[in-house]
Amino acid sequence: MDFQISKIILWPKNPQHKIRTVSFERGRINVISGLSRTGKSAIIPIIDYCLGSRRCTIPTGVIREKTSWFGVVVSTAEGEKLFARREPEQQQATDDMYVQEATQVVVPEIVTKNSTRDSVKQRLDALSMLTTLSFTVDDGNNNGLGRPSFRDLAAFNFQPQNIVANPNVLFYKADTVEHRAKLRSILPYVLGALSGETLAQRHELQRLQRELRRKETDLRNIQTLSERWRATIDARVSEARDIGLIPSDSPTPGSQSAAMELLRGIATNFNSDPLVTSSTVSEGVTELNRLNVEEQGTAQELSRLRRRSAEMEQLRQSSSSYQGSVVLQRDRLQLSRWLTDQHTEQDCPLCNTHLTEPPSKLAELLTSLNMLEEAASATAIPPSFDRELERVGAAISEQAERLKGIRIRQGALTKQSQAARDRQYGQLRASRFLGHLEADLQVFDSIGQDGELSAEVASLRERVQTLERVISEAEIGQRIRRALASVNLFAGRLMPSLDAETPNDPVSLSDTELTLKVQRTGREDFLWEIGSGSNWLSYHVAITLALHQFFLSLATCPVPNFIVYDQPSQVYFPQRLVDRNDAQPSVEPEWRDQDEEAVRKVFVAMSQAVIASSEGFQIIVLDHAAKSVWGGIPLVHEVDDWRNGLALIPTEWMN
Repeated sequence: MDFQISKIILWPKNPQHKIRTVSFERGRINVISGLSRTGKSAIIPIIDYCLGSRRCTIPTGVIREKTSWFGVVVSTAEGEKLFARREPEQQQATDDMYVQEATQVVVPEIVTKNSTRDSVKQRLDALSMLTTLSFTVDDGNNNGLGRPSFRDLAAFNFQPQNIVANPNVLFYKADTVEHRAKLRSILPYVLGALSGETLAQRHELQRLQRELRRKETDLRNIQTLSERWRATIDARVSEARDIGLIPSDSPTPGSQSAAMELLRGIATNFNSDPLVTSSTVSEGVTELNRLNVEEQGTAQELSRLRRRSAEMEQLRQSSSSYQGSVVLQRDRLQLSRWLTDQHTEQDCPLCNTHLTEPPSKLAELLTSLNMLEEAASATAIPPSFDRELERVGAAISEQAERLKGIRIRQGALTKQSQAARDRQYGQLRASRFLGHLEADLQVFDSIGQDGELSAEVASLRERVQTLERVISEAEIGQRIRRALASVNLFAGRLMPSLDAETPNDPVSLSDTELTLKVQRTGREDFLWEIGSGSNWLSYHVAITLALHQFFLSLATCPVPNFIVYDQPSQVYFPQRLVDRNDAQPSVEPEWRDQDEEAVRKVFVAMSQAVIASSEGFQIIVLDHAAKSVWGGIPLVHEVDDWRNGLALIPTEWMN
């Protein structure tokens, strides 16, 4: 993809200061040379941040304290595009962005938000013409198998200071599990072994394979069940005869095909009995329920009358007993009257005792006798009592007859309703049998060689086989190997120009380990098994340049055609200067002749790669090496020399 860096722009927090602009040339090796702590290593984080990185990795300190917005102008086939992003201050990042697209952008003096990070990412995805499909149907968002994005391609564009000579990590951000998994997924895609059309076909294949497995399982289950179902055909015929759907005197079918025809005829010609319906049964049930309510009321009234009759009889008996008791007591108290009649003033009639006055106890007895005689003479029960008792008895007889009539009617309705229920049950049973029979006939039809499900399975198998031939994983694997062979060939051509111990040993990029292997006599070593920083640097430069040469050889490739190297000379840099902790930029290092020559080889290899690609991609180098090291090499362009007080942040910004 034609996507190269034209400018890096910094807007000051102090509006009185001028905007800081660093310009680059297309198709050249752009070099920013300078001392330590001048801001060279901030270039990669600035570009990455403006192109939508998740976090801001621009070093804290002077750069972020003095800058309000960071921007990058990129040159594309559509013209220039400015992507600016606000300094996040205390946050890890901000989504506030500014975007301008034009044939040639005009850098504004003041930047305000007009876009977001998500919008910029979508625009960059569209610009690189990345597929919107994930690498798998089943695991589209996990294990690095989601859809590729422009952010994933940064692995091929940046070689920061901690990566450029790292024996364990070859690509940018490949030191994390998440990014390594995603890089493994997108590598076949960026190498051209897997196209968007192939991904679409792979999605269709995976969907068809999943559908085929499901339908094959359904077909096996149906076929297994059908064997058992065939054995129950005779039972179905017997059940139909028992229900009455087949005349009882009809002959038994002589074969399974005859039984099937008989059952199909039942399913086609079944007629329900219209005389017995749920409404007729419901009417009988309603009448029966009404009689039950009437029976309950009559029984309760009869019970009440019987209790009243019993209470009246008990009252009659109690009254007779009371009357007899009163008469007996009266007869006993008649003695008191006799004693009174026999009384004299002189003597007691029983003991001849002389009495001066009648005794008081005898007077009390006479009083009680008078009361009992009055009670005994009163009528115990009024004449109307017998009339009421007779009425109650008549009511009892009437209610008993009524209850008997109700129960006779209940019995008749119960028999009638039961017959209706039996007829309705038979009808419902026949209907249920018919429903099961129709379902069974459909299943039986579907399991034949010409059945619908069998035809679907056969069609799916044919489509799957066709797609498997078109997008054979073996064929994709061969295309990956051919692409890697081309990359290895490009890298092999560059290795003799670099400072490696065995530059003529074949190198190969591993798409599974995401590192390279060196074929030596009798053995094959991974990068981490090889010693020396000069070897690590040489292999990093060779393989990354070779990848971009290969990307340019493809008809279309989504990877932006630029790469940034930060401090490739660090493996030769004097250790005494690396260890300095002072806050001021370091003094110019004293280079040894062999170290200077080794660093020059790196620039020569870069020049060879750009020339071989017809100046088709851009290289940006951020390094300590001065022009005396790389001067005179073709296509090398000096962007800035950050020495003698010059740096990324202008001196006037510091005041």
